[in-house]
Amino acid sequence: MKYSSTVRMLAVSLLCMAGCTENVDTSARYVFQEKTIVDYLDTHEQYSEYMQLLSKVPVSVVSKTTLRQLLTARGHYTVFAPTNEAIDAFLVELHRKKPDLLSAPSWDAFHSEEKRDSIRRVVVMNSIIDSGDMDDCFMTWDFPTTNRAEIPLNNMNNRKLSVHYLGTDTILMNGECPVDLKQRDILVTNGAIHQVNRVLAPEEITAAGYLQDIIEHSRPGYLLIGKAIQACGLMDTLSKIRDEVYEDRYLRGEIPEYVSLYIDHHNTSEKNTTPRHRLYGFTIFAETDDFWLTQGIDPQEPSSVLLPKLMQWILDNKQYSEEYDTFTTGDDYDSPENLLYQWTTYHILPFRMSADRLVFHVNESGYFSKNPTSLGIPMYEIYTTMGKRRLLKIYESQASNGVYLNRFPKLDNGRRGSYQELSCDPDKVGCRVDRESKKAVLTDIINCCIYPIDAPLSYNDEVRKNLARQRLRFDGMTLFPEAMNNEIRLKKSSDFANQDVYIPNTSIYNYFENMQMNDQTIFIYLNAYEYAWPNLHSDEMKAKGRFELTFKMPPVPRRTTYELRYNVLPNGDRGVQQFYFGSDLNRLPAAGIPVDLTRSIESMKAGHEPDTDDDDYNAEVDKRLRNNNVMKGVLSVTGSGAPTNNERHQTSNLRYIIVRQTLDPNETYYMRVKSVLDSEMKEFYMDYMEYCAKEVYDNPETPEDIW
Repeated sequence: MKYSSTVRMLAVSLLCMAGCTENVDTSARYVFQEKTIVDYLDTHEQYSEYMQLLSKVPVSVVSKTTLRQLLTARGHYTVFAPTNEAIDAFLVELHRKKPDLLSAPSWDAFHSEEKRDSIRRVVVMNSIIDSGDMDDCFMTWDFPTTNRAEIPLNNMNNRKLSVHYLGTDTILMNGECPVDLKQRDILVTNGAIHQVNRVLAPEEITAAGYLQDIIEHSRPGYLLIGKAIQACGLMDTLSKIRDEVYEDRYLRGEIPEYVSLYIDHHNTSEKNTTPRHRLYGFTIFAETDDFWLTQGIDPQEPSSVLLPKLMQWILDNKQYSEEYDTFTTGDDYDSPENLLYQWTTYHILPFRMSADRLVFHVNESGYFSKNPTSLGIPMYEIYTTMGKRRLLKIYESQASNGVYLNRFPKLDNGRRGSYQELSCDPDKVGCRVDRESKKAVLTDIINCCIYPIDAPLSYNDEVRKNLARQRLRFDGMTLFPEAMNNEIRLKKSSDFANQDVYIPNTSIYNYFENMQMNDQTIFIYLNAYEYAWPNLHSDEMKAKGRFELTFKMPPVPRRTTYELRYNVLPNGDRGVQQFYFGSDLNRLPAAGIPVDLTRSIESMKAGHEPDTDDDDYNAEVDKRLRNNNVMKGVLSVTGSGAPTNNERHQTSNLRYIIVRQTLDPNETYYMRVKSVLDSEMKEFYMDYMEYCAKEVYDNPETPEDIW
């Protein structure tokens, strides 16, 4: 699969607001006898109305350059060109739905020129993806293979287009715009053209607006969860699209567009690019109204009747933790102390996840992202939900045949095992996430995806116990909802702007809410998706300067003794850092002595030996290492998907045991990392961390696995 970058598209978006004038440099055009996008469209009558729109819509409100002119220039554009019939049908439908907008289905019948120009812009900007200078346009064989997944790059309206497959050849963009069976994959000198027989014009509706419309019209599907969200006072939150303060400061130049920080000779431009936006997003996992009808609860009832019934159902079915949760059960639904509020917010994550990004598959054992023919070993993500901070596990395996929430199977996790599912007890199956059916709301909402689930979702005592009975490995980027909302984490683009991302220092703007930096820290996210590095997902975070970073950590599921572990790939570029850990942000105690990230596990003289054919002896070596608060890397993460190229067999990969202490699920914990060197060029490094309960790492009957 080929992927593209958004450099030029983002530049155009900024020019739209920055107050400068942009023109196409005609000297940079290719001069070929072959046709450009405009040449091709001009010679085919079925696109004449579309061409008129391209001629009338500028690339920005302050630009003299039209989209037609842009598509004559060199580049890598993907154009979903609507036919004349598609545009005429769009106007007919628009007139039917909004007669106050236009008096007849014609561009000349709009009551306001401003609104007419806005609609024209919607039609053309949604139809074009600009891949910038680094990568190719998108042919149909480059589309994501997962049904209802999204093309990795935004269109020029800053929206995602999803790909729906019906049978072998039928492709629907956003589930409703057919790509013509014959007039597709038309390759020209500056991109590709796909004819669509319906206009691509997704509505600009937020999660709050979508749910409010369901409530006002009593539409079945998500009526109950909509009423619960409304009663809990969450509509204002779900109406957020972007951080306007950040947007304004970025455009004013108060936030640097990039920094020059040369890390590992990775970015040959020597520039680490700052995110252009700070967007908000949400993911809702919801039981459907059909489920509630089977429980004797009718979502059509007034909220004054419905919500007390729902509250009683939650109580009767113990959809909460008797051991750890305290709550009220009155009609104070918008209070974080209310049971309905706690139950509802456990269904919501504070970031938007498309269908193909619920669980990441990159370089786990048995999977190779450059040639993904099937899943490798099971993979999961651990996230913190909205409201009261609680853990949600999202899991996928070969045996599960789909994505599940809070699934806890038995795995073949012996030292010589396959790490595949052996079985799953009925009470541990979890909730299947429906990504395929029309019930899944993916591209309809600008800031949210809604997924139906097939079983009730709650953070009850059994879920907490099951989470505590497994090692909880979480990628460092899962700490930051902004990384998902702004397509920073694992973006499928080879453009440097998306590969080496500079996160503004806290003193400039607190971009990652769950991280604080001192003013001497320069923090970079290295995407590196096309590199086969032996760390989780092949991405990592780094910092330089006399860094000091403080992270808000995920909660633990139950009160018990845990180890907090930190994974590192040591080398000479790393630094020496002191860890601090605790619940009092202003008085975090030091966690042990400073850690030298330059040293391999072999050089520490901590008792390291390579694995042998004798697993009992290998286990003794592991015990020696643990006595020195270090562990080998894991068997599951590889450099290329090959089982022999894994973290465990490399001395340049290890885990430090940072703390070993009792942690409480109702406390918020922080980890601080501070450089103890004078050098400004030595690196902080972070890939993933682990919470591991004592019953896992100190279990005499079932020792912790090496995966």
